[in-house]
Amino acid sequence: MRKTLFPGRGAARSGASLRPGNEGHHHRLHKTKQMTQHHVLHPKSWKTPKGFVNGIAAEGRLVFLAGQVGWNAEQIFESEDFIGQTRQALANIVSLVKEAGGAPEHIVRLTWFVLDKREYLSHLRALGSAYREVMGRHFPAMTLVQVGALVEDKAKVEIEATAVVPK
Repeated sequence: MRKTLFPGRGAARSGASLRPGNEGHHHRLHKTKQMTQHHVLHPKSWKTPKGFVNGIAAEGRLVFLAGQVGWNAEQIFESEDFIGQTRQALANIVSLVKEAGGAPEHIVRLTWFVLDKREYLSHLRALGSAYREVMGRHFPAMTLVQVGALVEDKAKVEIEATAVVPK
């Protein structure tokens, strides 16, 4: 069995769908309520990824977010726990995307920086639950990178995001 590296384990079982009901469509056009167009990129000959998509082409206004750590609006870490910090970092991303007029489904890319990939991999079930709690069942293109340190000493994870919101 292949290990899922990203938290939305049931997410991309269809290989391309970011939304329930689109299962099995490898190349599909996704229009959100606000008419941002997202095209999931998945060659038919590729194995289906789980919990992420390999690529998205999108039309709209580009929003680039700095890496978000698991602290609150006052820049205070309320959790020393990996899952708690991840949940807060994702909530920070959603708040910033909302400032740009978007929603979680407008996020097209997440880059995760973690101190310990073993900690990440050992918490996939809880991580998936925390992810879906904040992001719903939207799974953009994702990359995970293990790093030696993060700028904030208490941070265990930092997540950078790109969104495409309606113009």
